[in-house]
Amino acid sequence: MSKLLHNVVLLAALSCATAAEPVHWAYRPLVEPAVPRVQSTNWIRNSIDPFIAATLESSGLTPSREAGRRTLLRRVYFDLIGLPPTPEETRAFISDETPTAWERVVDRLLASPRYGERWARHWMDAIHFAETHGHDQDRIRTNAWPYRDYLVESFNHDKPYPRFVQEQVAGDVLFPDNPQAVVALGLLAAGPWDESSLRDIREDTIDRQIARYLDRDDVVTTVMQTFTSTTVHCARCHNHKFDPIPQTDYYALQAVFAGVDRANRTYDANPKVHQQRMALRRERERAEKDRAWLLGSDVAKQVEEFEQAHAASQRRWKTVIPETFVPNSGAFLTLLTNGAILASEARPDRDTYTITARAPLATITALRLEVLADETLPMRGPGRQTNGNFHLSEFQMLVFEPGAPLGSPVKIASASADFNQSGWTIDHALDGKEKTAWGVHPKVGESHHAVFRFKEPLTCGHETKLTFVLKQLHGDGHLIGCLRLSATSERSPATTIALPFEQERILALPRSKRTEEEQATLAKFVVNHRIANELAALPKPSLVYAAANDFEPDGSHKPAGAPRAVHVLRRGDINRPQERAEPGALSSVSLLQSRFEIADVENEGARRTALAKWLTDPANALTWRSIVNRVWHHHFGRGLVETPNDFGKMGGAPSHPVLLDWLAVWFRDDAKGSLKALHRMIVTSATYRQASFFSVSSDSENRLLARMNRARLDADQVRDAILQISGA
Repeated sequence: MSKLLHNVVLLAALSCATAAEPVHWAYRPLVEPAVPRVQSTNWIRNSIDPFIAATLESSGLTPSREAGRRTLLRRVYFDLIGLPPTPEETRAFISDETPTAWERVVDRLLASPRYGERWARHWMDAIHFAETHGHDQDRIRTNAWPYRDYLVESFNHDKPYPRFVQEQVAGDVLFPDNPQAVVALGLLAAGPWDESSLRDIREDTIDRQIARYLDRDDVVTTVMQTFTSTTVHCARCHNHKFDPIPQTDYYALQAVFAGVDRANRTYDANPKVHQQRMALRRERERAEKDRAWLLGSDVAKQVEEFEQAHAASQRRWKTVIPETFVPNSGAFLTLLTNGAILASEARPDRDTYTITARAPLATITALRLEVLADETLPMRGPGRQTNGNFHLSEFQMLVFEPGAPLGSPVKIASASADFNQSGWTIDHALDGKEKTAWGVHPKVGESHHAVFRFKEPLTCGHETKLTFVLKQLHGDGHLIGCLRLSATSERSPATTIALPFEQERILALPRSKRTEEEQATLAKFVVNHRIANELAALPKPSLVYAAANDFEPDGSHKPAGAPRAVHVLRRGDINRPQERAEPGALSSVSLLQSRFEIADVENEGARRTALAKWLTDPANALTWRSIVNRVWHHHFGRGLVETPNDFGKMGGAPSHPVLLDWLAVWFRDDAKGSLKALHRMIVTSATYRQASFFSVSSDSENRLLARMNRARLDADQVRDAILQISGA
């Protein structure tokens, strides 16, 4: 046989062997096994014990006797709440000879608030939660703690495990009425974050692209190891060498998280405030879609009241009609019929607008600058930056009298604005510093105004000229797109509403002359304006560091807007992209689809929702086996599978595979995902209550659980025990 023919035959044989290989135990569908019949029936306390007894009997072993009451009490106290029992609690349990004494202790511990604190700590270890970014800068995450508190509350309230999983992957989409569902997304931001690469390096660089892939890799790894005990990250550069995970599955999971970043995200800690905010947002959505409602009597009354209030306030202000308006860096400025100036064409990085006009009033006490929304601007403006924002670095006003070649600066006493971007307030337009400015993000797409009040009233003659200088020096195209100036002689000028050009035109028409389209346009503006005011009046939302798709830009760290393109990378090389990856999960879970059917694939939240439902599907055996094994691990010091994060071929095999499947099915179907029920089942078993006498001659590693494993207290338990005993 030639060498070539030999190789062909060998490859064919290997292919057949691979095809005939049985499905790995972790990927087999869950089928509830029968509880075995055993001889040692007197030892049995609940359904866990027959599985252990059957294994021991087949190996010629017998269970250990029950541990002493003092030992048992310390064991369950440290396991469930991480603290020792008090001397009084110990004496009470030892003297309690009723048949249900143990169960009452267990129920009391599961009801303790310390239970949630103890088991939240285990969960935070599993997801490598940290309150700093890690990497070279290792900056503190000041708003990471709400996620920790969310975990404590979830465990204490025995949140069903499917809901617990779904909230941490897509809670903001699946449960929008629950403010804590936003906090739950802290899981996706729990791990290390490469601040230097993701905040300081430009978006269009190779290094930035590499950093994004690595960042998503951390999220995918955390989610899949925690919830399914799989090592999908081993398929980043090639198909998994040991487990049935192709490289395409790995990048399908990356595509799920292609539209989220890690950032501070707002939420309402007060549920009532959250309900108010959500109701207003729903009303705003209705204004976008329900034309009949906009033209109805309820909204018509709002429009009438708005018109009256606006007319009264407008009488106090006189529009400044520009005579000249000059940019210094190439933009084109146009004077509109309502006295506003619109910028178009070239958009330089920085610019300064110089505007001159005759004084519109004999006495001026304040000046109003309106920055107006306009359909021609990005995001409707009022700025020219791609996100609709602007940054006004400095605002100056000079007055020129006839015969005076040099203008006199007008002294401004104070300034106020209807909205200030965080860190970019209107005061910065008067501080003489070019690197500070006024901005309005994230409230773009709507008009805003600022009022500058003079130290002394300005007296003007018929020939008095005014010059306004608007410096916009922040860079990156943060320029004003549309503006209008007006003046007042009122001693205490009232704040007004900055109207876009179209709404102002409609208001100028008699009501009988307005078309239905114009009525709807004005009504929508009025409703949105009222909603904006009511939202602004609500208590300021809290912040949590979590997965976010809309947040304040920080350096070059900006929201994606839509899911970024993810490609399968040949050998994991960013320079060798192949086909585009579509959102999905593991093809090895045979009872579920591996690629998600999403109506709008550009909907970032829909991608995470699909994964959350895939993870919690009753047919997903990985999820149910993983969680019962993880809980068992913390009670016995070793799981039924000794590698809780790896159910693959390189991980451990189950010591009691039938018990693992029975527990998974029982937890899913009978316990309805109740973690407290799972704890109770485990710690009330005779298996858990065994003494820990060691014998080197029989099952020295205690894989068959003929005794309880000895365990050391961890650092948290030692510290907390010392504090409790010392009365601290």
